[in-house]
Amino acid sequence: MPANASHAIPRIETPRLRLRGHTAADFAASCTLWAEPDVVRFTVGKPQTPEEVWSRLLRYLGLWALLGYGYWVVEEKATGTFVGEVGLCNFHRDIDPPLGNTPEIGWTLLPGHYGKGYATEAAQACMHWLAASQHAPEEVACIIQKENEASLRVAAKCGFQIRHTATYKGKPTFILYAHP
Repeated sequence: MPANASHAIPRIETPRLRLRGHTAADFAASCTLWAEPDVVRFTVGKPQTPEEVWSRLLRYLGLWALLGYGYWVVEEKATGTFVGEVGLCNFHRDIDPPLGNTPEIGWTLLPGHYGKGYATEAAQACMHWLAASQHAPEEVACIIQKENEASLRVAAKCGFQIRHTATYKGKPTFILYAHP
């Protein structure tokens, strides 16, 4: 996607899920998500404060404005329940080898929704959306800590393969790639 892409956040529907842009009304649910120890264990390392979550939501919207892609809220279609977040980013991570301008996919769900296939369904929908975009990249990256077996299974179901082993924020981390 081109830099400075002014872009409305698309809605995506799968058989069970709805992916939509974040709004201020999602703040409380996002705070619950990012305060959950099982969520932060393999991501940011510690529960996030409401201030940190607010900055995260602003960053998500900034991704859409600058890059034409970003993060979505993941909801159950049948109930409208907030399940988690999935999306694409370029956070210019300090990781070696660097990801450069390759979009990076990420997903996280509230623990009550683990084991239902929602992460795979949402990540695959995100990859299909990217593949259909007019500026689809050749590859998408994904970084996952070695101990995060559940996310490694999701990544494999989405076609990701480990290409590098790195250390990111002091943790052994795999860098995986897939074609959208």
